[in-house]
Amino acid sequence: MDAARTARRLGASDAVVVYRRTRDRMPAHDSEVAEAAEEGVRMKWLSTIAHADGGSITIERMRLDETGFPQPTGEFEQLSADSVVLALGQKADLSLLAGLAGVEAEGGVVKVGPDLMTGCPGVFAGGDMVPAERTVTVAVGHGKKATRHIDAWLRGGSYLPPPRHPMAEFDLLNTWYYSDAPATVRPKLDLARRTSTFDEVEGGLEESTALFEARRCLSCGNCFECDNCYSVCPDNAVIKLGPGLRLSDDRLVTVLRDTECQ
Repeated sequence: MDAARTARRLGASDAVVVYRRTRDRMPAHDSEVAEAAEEGVRMKWLSTIAHADGGSITIERMRLDETGFPQPTGEFEQLSADSVVLALGQKADLSLLAGLAGVEAEGGVVKVGPDLMTGCPGVFAGGDMVPAERTVTVAVGHGKKATRHIDAWLRGGSYLPPPRHPMAEFDLLNTWYYSDAPATVRPKLDLARRTSTFDEVEGGLEESTALFEARRCLSCGNCFECDNCYSVCPDNAVIKLGPGLRLSDDRLVTVLRDTECQ
C-alpha cells in the first residue's frame, strides 16, 4: 500500500497492486486499502507477476486451494508498465547473531522457545526477528513478555504467569457515570492534496476534541484517578493517596463485588 500510494504522489498516472491472494487474506488494514482506492490505486486480486519485459509485464491468474495457498492457473494477461516496485515483505538483519552458538535461523527468522529465548542461553529475541505477525503491537508485547522471562532467567528461575482474571461480564459493569458519546472524527486531508503531497492524511485532534475523547476512555481497567470509586463507595474504604499516587483499598475485591465500585 505504501509503495503504490507513494508512486501516485510521485506522479504515476496509474498504480496497480498485484496481489496473489484475495482481499480477506491481505494483511493491509482496511483504512489503507480504502484510502489507496480513493487515491486511484487499482488492485489486481488473485494475480502474480510471471514475467517482465520492456514496457509490459505478464500476469498469471491464481486460485486458492483448500488450504488457502495460491496456485497457478495457467491463465495469463499482459499489463502495460514502465516500472515494477517489489514490496513483498520485510526481513530482519540477523548478522548480529552470527557466530552465537546455539542460535538457529530458518526462513529469515530466529527460532525461540515459549520464553522467547534462543538456543544460546541468555539471548532472547522477539518482534520481527521471530515467527510472528510483524506489527508494532506484537513487538511491544514481545518486549514485555521477554522482560519477564529475562528477569526470571537472571534470578535463576522460570517465569510463571499469574492466573488470568475472570472475564467481566456485561452485568458486572456499572457505567452510569459515563455518557454515551460517539468517537471523535479526526480531520482528513482533501483527496486532491493527498495525491500531490506527502502531508499527513489523517490529522490529530485539537485540544477541545482531545479532551472530549479522553472523557470517553474507560482506561482498560487502569486507575487514572477519576475518583468515581472514591465518590460512590458506601463504606468509605477507598483512600486517596495524593495526586499521581492513585488510590488504595485493602478490601478492594470485596468492595468491587458488593458495591457500585465495580
